[in-house]
Amino acid sequence: MPTPALRSVHVHPVKAMRALTTSEAEVQPWGLAGDRRWAVVDAENKVVTQRRHPRMALASAEPLPGGGVLLSAPGRPALAVEVPEPSATLTMEIFDKPVETVPADGAADAWVSAYLEGDFRLVHLDAPEHRRPVDPEYALPGETVSLADGYPLMVTTATSLDALNSLIAQGDHAHEGPLPMGRFRPNLVIEGTAPWAEDGWTRLAVGEVAFRVARPCGRCVVTTTDQSTAERGKEPLRTLARHRKQNGRVIFGQNLVPEHTGTIRVGDEVKILD
Repeated sequence: MPTPALRSVHVHPVKAMRALTTSEAEVQPWGLAGDRRWAVVDAENKVVTQRRHPRMALASAEPLPGGGVLLSAPGRPALAVEVPEPSATLTMEIFDKPVETVPADGAADAWVSAYLEGDFRLVHLDAPEHRRPVDPEYALPGETVSLADGYPLMVTTATSLDALNSLIAQGDHAHEGPLPMGRFRPNLVIEGTAPWAEDGWTRLAVGEVAFRVARPCGRCVVTTTDQSTAERGKEPLRTLARHRKQNGRVIFGQNLVPEHTGTIRVGDEVKILD
């Protein structure tokens, strides 16, 4: 078995929009630098994701100096959005949990509203004190997260995807496979492990940064969304429901919490600590 190593790193500047691949990233207490610091909310200030709007997969947000983003999407002109001045905050909801954010300007709201064909706003998570706590059932005191669903980072393994694709190939919807890793929208992808080895991890180190494994990642309808076309199918949820179910949830990957800060790079050695 080869030495486990970091195969790829992915950030999502705007929650639910296209993932960007990078060769290295700074690990902050609440996630990778630049990952899910922006989000779209609806008229009720609830988070908007690919669960309801799969076309978000086709929209892209390229990082700009200073923390802004360059928005682009099919049929829409690109728009540069600067980090808003910290003024009055907007309380948004992520799965019934409140988060204090700062609204972007009217041009950004108009852009996302036109693309998603509704009444939407773009918001930014600015100050560390606005990070929300990780689920206390699985967190240690003081652990926080940005605008990710629940945990600072999510890791998957290449061999587990291979194993899953083998199972899909044996099922009723084999024509949908093999699926790419992008369906699972991870931050870190590790290679060189045994399939499903991550089920037994409790701590690991990627290069100079150690992480605590909080819990397996429950999967939703977003994984059935083709990230290049926004079309939906049945897989991988159908196969995961048959082979990868735990406590009533289908699972793939693990949620991570950093134990300290540092920089991780593609090719870094991965050590399983516990």
